[in-house]
Amino acid sequence: MSAVEMTFTDPAADETLIEQEAAAVERIKRARALLGDEVVILGHHYQRDAVVQFADFQGDSYQLCQAAAKTAARYIVFAGVHFMAESAVILGRPDQTVILPNMKAGCSMADMANLEQLLTAWEELEQVLGGDPTEQIMPITYMNSAANLKAFVGERGGTVCTSSNATGALNWAFAQRPKVFFFPDQHLGRNTGRAMGIPLEQMVLWNPFKPFGGLTDAQILNARIILWAGHCSVHQQFRPEHVDLWRRHQPDINVIVHPECALSVVEKADYVGSTAYIVKQIEAAAPSTKWAVGTEVHLVNRLKQAYPDQMIELLSPFACLCSTMYRISPLDLADVLEGLVEGRVINQITVPQAVQINAKLALDRMLSISN
Repeated sequence: MSAVEMTFTDPAADETLIEQEAAAVERIKRARALLGDEVVILGHHYQRDAVVQFADFQGDSYQLCQAAAKTAARYIVFAGVHFMAESAVILGRPDQTVILPNMKAGCSMADMANLEQLLTAWEELEQVLGGDPTEQIMPITYMNSAANLKAFVGERGGTVCTSSNATGALNWAFAQRPKVFFFPDQHLGRNTGRAMGIPLEQMVLWNPFKPFGGLTDAQILNARIILWAGHCSVHQQFRPEHVDLWRRHQPDINVIVHPECALSVVEKADYVGSTAYIVKQIEAAAPSTKWAVGTEVHLVNRLKQAYPDQMIELLSPFACLCSTMYRISPLDLADVLEGLVEGRVINQITVPQAVQINAKLALDRMLSISN
């Protein structure tokens, strides 16, 4: 049998990795003690337990964005993904240094939209709308986007949003302009618009790989929200059939899902909200409450451990893992912290000054918008 047909893991290699990670925990503790208040660690809800246990602040991207803006620490170690660390740079002080423990920790959704595509789309919208788009359409980018997309939005009067304040962002936008261009997550935009009473036919999908997004002039002119064809690879895995299965076997189940899930899933759920919302709902629930949770598996398992008097299970029968965030390991965290102890900065995240200025406009607007 060839190696292509069957592969085996090396038990010795697995044991070595376990030993290295155990040693990394002690390395982290020693480095933290030496660094003191000079460093703050931010841990996203989807981060693995072995890393998030060291976080000074734990939360979703919105909460961590706020924490990054307020911290007095000289070094911000962001146990999240690249776009989050960029936002910490933009909102932080000039004397602060932002570090991403593993530079490969990115976001597949953020990679689904780039500045070149966005500039082309904006020019095409200008042609269809017959005038300056900034007078007719408000650009809103989800937090899960690169810094230069946030700068694009800031320069054109728009804002960033998160799953926590998407409704507030849309209300803010419609108070100023009749249309919204929402990117890169189509599902958050569609679910939020639908909850606000906007008909589906007035929310159209822009395909960046087709001229004019694959839309007719009439579709663009009729639309209130133009949605970018992007999505979250984790939340895309949840299906309406998963909800139906839980309903059959546990009629008293509460289904709670993230708004990055497809509309067909959201419409069947009992509760819909950000990771912070999901945590708060389960925290406040009575003992013996049953939950099927549609979000990343690390958060679900953490909630399950924190509230053993409730039944808390993943909505899907398959583990829905944020594989890019999972790339950050205790070894990575130990390396960057020990580097700081030695006076070396490893994996610093930087953002060009011109991009920072306009991106900060969009992020500041986000922080000022209530939901």
